[in-house]
Amino acid sequence: MKESLLDIVCCPLDKHDLELEVTEREEGEDGEIVAGTLTCTDCGETYPIEDGIPNLLPPDMRE
Repeated sequence: MKESLLDIVCCPLDKHDLELEVTEREEGEDGEIVAGTLTCTDCGETYPIEDGIPNLLPPDMRE
């Protein structure tokens, strides 16, 4: 996932901004995010980033 994607994604539940926490990033100057979490700044719901793909499905629709 590119960090610039944060400019266009929002929480699917309440449409507020998401805060990024990176746990793994590709090497290089513009390394893409491989793993981490996105957290809603309003409701606090978290969305995982796995293998560079953010899972923005609501919690009850995951898995």
